[in-house]
Amino acid sequence: MRVLIVEDDAELRELMAEGLRQEAYAVDVSDGVAGAIDHLVATAYDLACIDLGLPDGDGLGLVRDLAQSEYLIRPRRILITTARDAVDDRVDGLDSGADDYLVKPFAFAELTARLRALDRRHDEHDSTIDVGDIRIDLARRDVRRRGTPVSLTAREYAVLLYLAHRPGQIVSLEELHDHVWDAHADPISGSARVILSRLRRKLGDPNPITTLTGAGYRLEVPR
Repeated sequence: MRVLIVEDDAELRELMAEGLRQEAYAVDVSDGVAGAIDHLVATAYDLACIDLGLPDGDGLGLVRDLAQSEYLIRPRRILITTARDAVDDRVDGLDSGADDYLVKPFAFAELTARLRALDRRHDEHDSTIDVGDIRIDLARRDVRRRGTPVSLTAREYAVLLYLAHRPGQIVSLEELHDHVWDAHADPISGSARVILSRLRRKLGDPNPITTLTGAGYRLEVPR
């Protein structure tokens, strides 16, 4: 899942980014509106965390622009993260187009829980995804195949989840990199091919992930 963090507090911004990368999110960061716009004209994000008090403008204006602009790519979901805790501020944020509102200071565990909840809302699933005999519990981040638990690393889970969102569809290597990796990922031990190899091995036989040479990968849907 690719996330944009728009936050002017350098320490908080890096803590959020590094924490989310440990959870296998692909993360881009900006310290203001201008930098965020540079990202948003070129990249389709799954989620954006946007602070309101930014040095070169109000994040609320950016949220409004995302709802109306023809040249900005609106993230699937927007979470406002701000110290403004008045009811009117929350109402303004949600009415401007945000999907959720998180008041600072917040625990990192709550941030990740909010992001998972926003992702589930988009997917139109209750709390699980079933593809053949694979079941993914989104709330618990639990994976089972034929009822047997499958222990996955955060990155392996992220790859499986991205494929499971698109069962039977071909997903290119570039698309996987765009949504599951970022510039900080280890290009050798953490490459998509290495992760997919380990994921296949852990899921067992018959192999549910097909490689289509020159095209990409597909999580098969049994007929």
